[in-house]
Amino acid sequence: MKIVYLPRTRADLRWMKEYYTQVFPEGARYARRRFQNAEQLLKDNPQAGRPGALSGTRELVIARTPFLILYRIQADRIEILRIWDGRSFRQLSPTGDPS
Repeated sequence: MKIVYLPRTRADLRWMKEYYTQVFPEGARYARRRFQNAEQLLKDNPQAGRPGALSGTRELVIARTPFLILYRIQADRIEILRIWDGRSFRQLSPTGDPS
C-alpha cells in the first residue's frame, strides 16, 4: 500500500531531524533505519498500529525511539497525519484534527 505524507507532517519530519541533529546526533542513523522499518511495516501491514485517540486513526510507535506515527487508512493509501514525540502532550485542534 502507498504511504502519503500530508503537508503538515513536513514540520514534524524537520523537528525529528533537528532533534537527532542537536540532541542525540549519534542516534540519527539508527533512528532513520527505525523510521524506514516502520514505513515498511505500515506498507506491508496497515493495521500494525494501535487504534488512535481520534476516530479512524491508528498510531504506530517507531521502535526504540520516542516517536510515533499517527495515520489513517484510506482505500488505496495510508495517510500520515502527524509524527509525534511520544513524551510530549498531544493536543487536538477544536475541529478534532491533530494539531
